[in-house]
Amino acid sequence: MSAPSTRGITRGLRFFAGAEAQLVPQARLSGPMPWVIAIMVALTAIALAAGLALGNTVTAATAEIEGGVTVQLIEPRLEVRDAQARRAADTLTRLPGVFSTRLVPQDEVDGLIEPWLGSGIETATGSAIPIPALIDVRLRGAADREQVTRIERALAAVAPSARVDAQANWLRPVFDAIVSLQWLAIALMALLTVALTAAVLLAVRSALGVNRDTIEIVHLLGGTDTQIARVFQRSIGFDAAGGGTVGLALAMLVILGLGRRFAGLGAGMVDNGALVWTDWLLLALVPLLATALAMVTARFTVMHALRKML
Repeated sequence: MSAPSTRGITRGLRFFAGAEAQLVPQARLSGPMPWVIAIMVALTAIALAAGLALGNTVTAATAEIEGGVTVQLIEPRLEVRDAQARRAADTLTRLPGVFSTRLVPQDEVDGLIEPWLGSGIETATGSAIPIPALIDVRLRGAADREQVTRIERALAAVAPSARVDAQANWLRPVFDAIVSLQWLAIALMALLTVALTAAVLLAVRSALGVNRDTIEIVHLLGGTDTQIARVFQRSIGFDAAGGGTVGLALAMLVILGLGRRFAGLGAGMVDNGALVWTDWLLLALVPLLATALAMVTARFTVMHALRKML
């Protein structure tokens, strides 16, 4: 090969090495790919935030009510019910394994049921609808069936109208439903990951088809498959980083808006679902992981296609 030809190839290789990103010219955030990634990242972050919030709710509620037992005294006669409630509270205090007992004041009970039954539902003589007396019991360990049976036997003599319920039992269906929603959030994130991978794969294949002639010229100039793959990988990386940032910003607006709405409810279980700092850190990783996934997908797609092309 003559010297001028050698110098021309050398200049071509230097040009390719210095401006290889221009192999697939593209205006950032102007094509559809960054916005597709933004939508995928936003939906993934929202689904992840929902799953984390539900997990926090279950964890906090379980820790709070695991050792909780509620004793109801359903005697319709007011004076008999009050006497049984006092005897039951004294008996529960002396039982082994009981950490604390609290006889719920009647006005507090009335306040709990007032939204459904209204006020003034029971007179001093008990002529209106009778309301059970409640005793909140906290155990030192979990409220298993053995502990509940022991409490029932201890109360049978002093408070025949007592009904003992472990708080975790009547909330178990709620917890099961929340866990099902968590699995739904995980499934949604998996589907969005597959959709993101498919979108990147289609975009890279389309770019390969459009730039096939250019790629062949680069091969003739001495460019390797790795260099060409790096061009596509870098281009997709920029798109994914920009789209991921926009998607995360949109997701944060939605998450903060919903969080403010739920905080206004003033419900204890809802308040326990607030995101902690580790949850926010996981949300911040979503666009980074999406960018890494897009770049890896682009690289393997290009390398696989080039092996078939040449």
